[in-house]
Amino acid sequence: MCKTKKATDASEPRPVLSRSQRTRPSHSPGAQSSSLSHSVIPSSSNPASDSYISSSSYTKATSSGTGTSISSRTSLSSLRESLPENPHIYHISEIRAATNNFLAKRYSSSSSASTAACWRCNLRGRDTVVFQRKFRHKIQTSQLKERLSVICRSHHMSIIKLLGASVSGDHIYLVYEFVEGSNLVDCLRNPRNPSFTVLSNWMSRMQIATDLAHGIDYVHNKTGLNLSIVHNHIKSSSIIVTEPSFNAKICHFGTAQLCGETEEEVAVETDTSKRETEIEEITEEAEATSLRKLKRSDSGDRQFEGVRGYMSPEFRSSGVATQKSDVFSFGVVILELFSGEEVLKYRFDKKTGNFVRTSLMDTAEAATAEGSDGLRRWMDRRLNDSFPVEVAQKLIRLALDCVHVDPDKRPDMGRVAGKISKLYLESKKWSDNVNIPTGISVSLAPR
Repeated sequence: MCKTKKATDASEPRPVLSRSQRTRPSHSPGAQSSSLSHSVIPSSSNPASDSYISSSSYTKATSSGTGTSISSRTSLSSLRESLPENPHIYHISEIRAATNNFLAKRYSSSSSASTAACWRCNLRGRDTVVFQRKFRHKIQTSQLKERLSVICRSHHMSIIKLLGASVSGDHIYLVYEFVEGSNLVDCLRNPRNPSFTVLSNWMSRMQIATDLAHGIDYVHNKTGLNLSIVHNHIKSSSIIVTEPSFNAKICHFGTAQLCGETEEEVAVETDTSKRETEIEEITEEAEATSLRKLKRSDSGDRQFEGVRGYMSPEFRSSGVATQKSDVFSFGVVILELFSGEEVLKYRFDKKTGNFVRTSLMDTAEAATAEGSDGLRRWMDRRLNDSFPVEVAQKLIRLALDCVHVDPDKRPDMGRVAGKISKLYLESKKWSDNVNIPTGISVSLAPR
């Protein structure tokens, strides 16, 4: 991997020189420039810093063995792993070799019928997941490399790292680190046992909501990059839940920028081509449980409708992803997280002989209008009615604000993350009060 000077300086710690070594004159011009580039001269007005460096040098010189403790080396290695890396530009032959010429079994962390090309493989000694995406808008190679280098500098605990990419024809292969876990769809709706969920308590779901809010807030506002980043792939099947603390990690970070999904030129399309592109995308993401309920004659329209649950109205009309459309998708995921239901449901009406669509946003609005009793009936029954009602009301209202039809009336993700953090602290306080004290033994036997 080719490293820039900044990456080399960040990954390789510089040795601390003694005072005599720092002040020793150099007669060679090359040695002088080398000495200046690898030493840090402390200010003469701060003797405390001089004494600190001297004492650290003395400690290092008098330490036995290799001169550095095992704990120091361990901390340095963990620091290297946590730092953002320079992007890998993979040759297509590497991707072909790792995926057995794309004949390897496709990887999917979901039980849904997803036809997205995805392989779990080993690339350059790392366990990775490779996604095959088609360019929606062609990007020049220089611009692609620039965006890739910018996106790979981002690092957040709630975002799965993008390691690099490879381009072949009209397709781009995005390489992400592999994260062990299950996606949110399987955690909420297990087809083998619908009455069971690993997210059976309130705090586990609040943890996921908090991680998602801060992750998207980082993508929108806190990357520190000169690039307006939009995710555009926020849905329950793109969220990985890890054990044991039920932390959430967001997949497909950077896909929208690298595939040309945020370009303004994308909006200038004919109705036919836009519909074909949307149907192709939905075919990859639609759930099998929704498709089995539909008639074959109108399955194409229903596939498109099935994924519209996560798309904002302005995105459906223009095809251009924005940060406000991400806020809409986040609000939908929050409603799905706490209700446990699918975003869109289809009920067969015997009188008309047609399918009637039921939206999760509509049912949530009706439940909040009925007050606390309606909200308790709307919440996931597998929570066993054990949750702070006031916190739940505030949270669902916040989610409904995120799915507002008018994008200008949707809150910013920074504000949303702050509110959810406050609700998380209130939930933690509630959880600590209702938990059964430990360390107390109770005997029911007669004395």
